[in-house]
Amino acid sequence: MRRVNKPSPSGSESLAERLRQAFFDHGYEHLTMSGLAELCGFSRRALYHHFSSKEEAFRYWIDFYNHVSIAKGIGAGRKVLEDGGSAVDVLTETMNVRYGDARRRLARSPHALEINDQAFRRCRDLIVAVAIDFQAQVAELLADMQARRTILVRPGTDLATLAQTLCDGARGTNQAVPPIPIDELHTRYRSMISAILYGAAEKPGGGKVRRPASP
Repeated sequence: MRRVNKPSPSGSESLAERLRQAFFDHGYEHLTMSGLAELCGFSRRALYHHFSSKEEAFRYWIDFYNHVSIAKGIGAGRKVLEDGGSAVDVLTETMNVRYGDARRRLARSPHALEINDQAFRRCRDLIVAVAIDFQAQVAELLADMQARRTILVRPGTDLATLAQTLCDGARGTNQAVPPIPIDELHTRYRSMISAILYGAAEKPGGGKVRRPASP
């Protein structure tokens, strides 16, 4: 794909918002570049100045809002940390803003299933890249919490691996079957994070599985 001619920062947000609304309202398959241009308030020629195809416009929107969501999620988590929140509070807010807000926005679209499918089909490389970026920032957040003794990580625990496990759990929550009701996402993120950080069971016999006694 050719390089996208990006507008100014303020223009980027405006363009991304228009693209998002167009895809939310009309889906992906039935939109043409002419229709997309009209919905975004551009001439067809002006839209082609930025994107060579509908797919390129779609990828731009997905990439833009993923990075915005990462920044907002990490920022929200750090605010909770500064306000004295627990590790579970910090990470729940981080995941709820990063992943929950996207799910709540998408749920308002009548084309939610199609958009989700198209995103994984056409933007997998972007999704992988932003996942790696977000996981690295979550690992830094964990390190900061450890330095403040907001969380006491067990010796030998790799923070990058822990961050990936937490992020995998949040993404799994968003893709759960049957789908988790929108108003329960925050609670489910919290339960998942608590289970990963502090566990729900002890290893029997110090790690050795006990066999039931014979009758």
